[in-house]
Amino acid sequence: MEQKIRRDRNMGDNLRRLRSQSGLSQEKLCAELQRRGCDIGRTTYAKYEAGELNIRASVLIELRKIYNCTYDEFFAGLDTAEE
Repeated sequence: MEQKIRRDRNMGDNLRRLRSQSGLSQEKLCAELQRRGCDIGRTTYAKYEAGELNIRASVLIELRKIYNCTYDEFFAGLDTAEE
C-alpha cells in the first residue's frame, strides 16, 4: 500500500510579508535579532522564509515583539492550505 507523504506547511510567505511591511532587510532584521539574543544569521533566516527550515519558538517570540503583531499573523492562511 502506497503512503502519500504530505508536505509540511510553512510560514515563510508570512515571515517575508511581515518583514517587508516593517521595511527591514534580512540583514537588518538578523542584526536586531542578534541584539536581542537570537543567534540567527541571514542565511538561516532566508531558509525560514523559503520554507527550508523550521523556525524556533524563541525566534518567533522576538519577531512578534519586533513587528508588534499577533502570533496569528505568522500562521495566517496555513489552516486553509490544501491537504
